[in-house]
Amino acid sequence: MALSPLESEKLARLIQVARGRAKADLVIRGGSIFDVFSGRFVPGDLAIWEDRLAGVGPPGSYAGERELLVTGYLVPGFVDSHVHVESSLASPQSLAPTLLENGVTAVVADPHEIVNVAGLLGLDYFLASARVAAMDFFLTLPSCVPASNLEKGGSEVTAQDLSPYFGRPGVLGLGEMMNYPGVLAGDPEVLAKLTLARSRGALIDGHAPMVGGLDLSALRASGVSSDHEAATVQEAVERLERGFWLMIREGTAARNLVGLWPAITRENARFCLLATDDRHARDLVNQGGVNYMISLAQNLSQIPLPDILRMATINPAQFFGFKDRGALAPGYLADLALYPDLTSWKPRKVWKNGRLVVDEGYLGSSKIQKISLESGLLNSVRLAPLEPNSLKVPATGSQVRVIGLKPDQIVTDSLKLSWPARAGFYEAEPGLGIVKMAIWNRYGGDGVAKVGFLKGLGLQRGALAQTISHDSHHLVAAGVEDADILLAARTVVNMGGGLALAAGGQVLGTLALPLGGLMSNAPLREIAQILEGLDQVCHQLGTEPGRDPFLTLGFMSLPVIPRLKLTVAGLVEDFQIVDLVSP
Repeated sequence: MALSPLESEKLARLIQVARGRAKADLVIRGGSIFDVFSGRFVPGDLAIWEDRLAGVGPPGSYAGERELLVTGYLVPGFVDSHVHVESSLASPQSLAPTLLENGVTAVVADPHEIVNVAGLLGLDYFLASARVAAMDFFLTLPSCVPASNLEKGGSEVTAQDLSPYFGRPGVLGLGEMMNYPGVLAGDPEVLAKLTLARSRGALIDGHAPMVGGLDLSALRASGVSSDHEAATVQEAVERLERGFWLMIREGTAARNLVGLWPAITRENARFCLLATDDRHARDLVNQGGVNYMISLAQNLSQIPLPDILRMATINPAQFFGFKDRGALAPGYLADLALYPDLTSWKPRKVWKNGRLVVDEGYLGSSKIQKISLESGLLNSVRLAPLEPNSLKVPATGSQVRVIGLKPDQIVTDSLKLSWPARAGFYEAEPGLGIVKMAIWNRYGGDGVAKVGFLKGLGLQRGALAQTISHDSHHLVAAGVEDADILLAARTVVNMGGGLALAAGGQVLGTLALPLGGLMSNAPLREIAQILEGLDQVCHQLGTEPGRDPFLTLGFMSLPVIPRLKLTVAGLVEDFQIVDLVSP
């Protein structure tokens, strides 16, 4: 297809700027430029014209309408390779400023959380939000809504539903295939989604916790090409050896970088990507995201810094097929950041599409643009009045299955424990570290809870409740006293979704999340500040510092993560419904 006259004229101008025959819009001088191809930092000029890097050359190569002398290190904008925006508790528009302040100029997001709640309306909302955000949000289409046949959420999305979305701007492929048992068993609907993605030449993201051996080979043969669920060195090595791109995750509930790092070598680092997956607002504001991972990895000192930086720049660009980002090279987008040193990784300046968007570390005030589709996401919690008696667990046996938390992981243990019943019922036993957990169907449910027990959360009194329970996002709560569990849960219902804490018959704190019960349009720093206060109250109630109680609880109902989880269908162990109490 021939270029239009305007496009030809712009291309001719870009070429002349690159040759030094025409002035650039901006020339950045004096910095040390990271060359992803050689792995070296080199002195030179960056010539920016419109949204592009027209040229990179030795000092003094270029002249510009504006010229900026800097000191420090110029690095391509980071790409976060796997993100669930909803886990930040912010909309894409309100999340973007903090990501830019952390040097991230593009993310690849799987919006399966909001799609589980609102169906294709949620997907359309996310596409519209991405268009008005201050940075680039690329999408992979949710492959598992619901996550498995053991869940029932607000919607069900089929291959036929997804078909029209392939090929839309910003859509890269099929999101994480969490129903890996369905892949291995040849489930017709799962195969239809895989076949659809393959027929469109689209990538397929993976999700395969604790899968190995021939089953792992079968997943790779199906077209799944990445995985972010490796939790051990052995799992990481096996994925790399089977041809997967390894996404190294450092979220809030699941922190895998330190544990996986011994698996990374100079030879295989080329196929590794950095991903924050599910990361709360507080951590994004206080620690950072991808930039925090770079600092953490650098401190482990096993892999040279250039290889680490490639995991956040050129590696994801090449995996996702981005032709014009991931490097500071002629013709690439002018997405870059200036760092004062090579240790802190907090950028002093960030340019997006050639425009300075972060100056002296901050984006500055910007109005968060709302979109009309938001109205369809409000008032999304619909269930009958909560039934108090459904929280009772009759002591019909001597052993109770208990979900056992693991440090810094979302995989759990399946424990069988015994403790004395009270008046014929099993109750929380905070002295043993055991709290009661409850989940209600928020999509027109009857107010009757499914109940289980959880060990390791640390609560000694009180309760927390939320409409964040991956992936169907029902109303979930955990606590010591039934009355506080009900109070916290009712508070969440009354505010249309969000987080709540209660103890001693009083509500101690809330965070409203009106957009599907998952997100807010409030600035991320404001969300983080409220979360900080809620966490402090949680710690006063007994939870351990360093564990995010809300995000941890949010994963205790996700049956595609082994081993024991509580869903609205009941207690699930390794994809099977099991009894809570046994002889």
